[in-house]
Amino acid sequence: MRPDPDGDPTGDPAGGPRRLRHLGEFSPLAEIAAAQRGLFPLPPPGPELRGRARDLLGVLDLTAADVRTERTWAAGGIRGEEVSWDVGFGPRTRAYVLRPREAGDAALPGVLALHCHAGMKWAGKEKIADGPEGHSAEVARLRASIYDGRAWAQGLAARGFTVLVPDALGWGSRRIPLADMPDGVRGVPDPALGEADRYDAAAARHEHVLAKYCTVLGVSYAGVVAGEDLAAAAYLRSRPDVGAVGCAGLSGGGLRAALLGAFDPGLSAVAVVAMVSSYRDLLDGYVAGHTWMLYPPGLSRLCDLPDLVACAAPRPLLVWYGEHDPILPLSGMRRAHETIKDHYRRTPANYTGVFADAGHDFGLAAQEHVFGWLARHLNAERDDPWR
Repeated sequence: MRPDPDGDPTGDPAGGPRRLRHLGEFSPLAEIAAAQRGLFPLPPPGPELRGRARDLLGVLDLTAADVRTERTWAAGGIRGEEVSWDVGFGPRTRAYVLRPREAGDAALPGVLALHCHAGMKWAGKEKIADGPEGHSAEVARLRASIYDGRAWAQGLAARGFTVLVPDALGWGSRRIPLADMPDGVRGVPDPALGEADRYDAAAARHEHVLAKYCTVLGVSYAGVVAGEDLAAAAYLRSRPDVGAVGCAGLSGGGLRAALLGAFDPGLSAVAVVAMVSSYRDLLDGYVAGHTWMLYPPGLSRLCDLPDLVACAAPRPLLVWYGEHDPILPLSGMRRAHETIKDHYRRTPANYTGVFADAGHDFGLAAQEHVFGWLARHLNAERDDPWR
């Protein structure tokens, strides 16, 4: 049976429907839906779940076409490139490629470093990686709050990796122009805010519009972003200076890493930081604080989120849980951990679940732990059942 260490949050232990924060007297809706729609069933085996989930999310088959090198630079022992490509819609995707200068052209293990959401869409890749111009005051503020001030993609490259950091749909080079947003979404400009903060306020409202368009188009916001990340991972593997490839990210970047790990057979290791919880526990007051990418329509009728995160078992997977995370319930993280362990019961050494005295962040200690884990798994020769 599915591990269920903390009970079912759609029902009260005393026997009646549980009152859920943010639903109040409408809380019985959760119990009725669970009973009539068969939510969070035990999933089918890994390959079948991957295929069904990919179809349900509407993951698009995208290609990083017409790749161009826009510029190169060197700083602090790191050699950088800015590359761009076309996925077929919107402006060209811009991405940074970071490598140790001393490595020359040698093939190094590759990591797709996936930027977070964090309510900041003016910047994408710049949140976790520095280009030749350095970073803005807004990015410095964000890094100080969740990354201990570090551009962690640079730190990872310095450890001996080829690191690719692309923008995702809605961020940075892929952001939606204000002129294309509805009047009510753009809002009235606040002169007290800078350009980046004004954009981020509008982009937060526009994500609802983007998610609606995706639903009408038969896809999902998560599925479109996953398609873009799959294209980026394929490009990274195509480079002659790259060996085995993994991915990592915090929060929204962690969700992107989890989805990429579920759908990409070419990845050798996946690290997800501060993003994994059972959907069932999110129901009690934790839904509003997350991106639409976390809620592909219909996924809860196929599986719970940790089932999808673990569906590539026995591929190496690391999930970092912050015990004091204000936007993920500890009960949901514990439930997710037990579910993932169950998926890895035949190869328990390939799943690393870390419960840390941390919040919703990716500080220096967590970064060093993840970097070391990636180095061990991407440098190792191993048989991969997907290849």
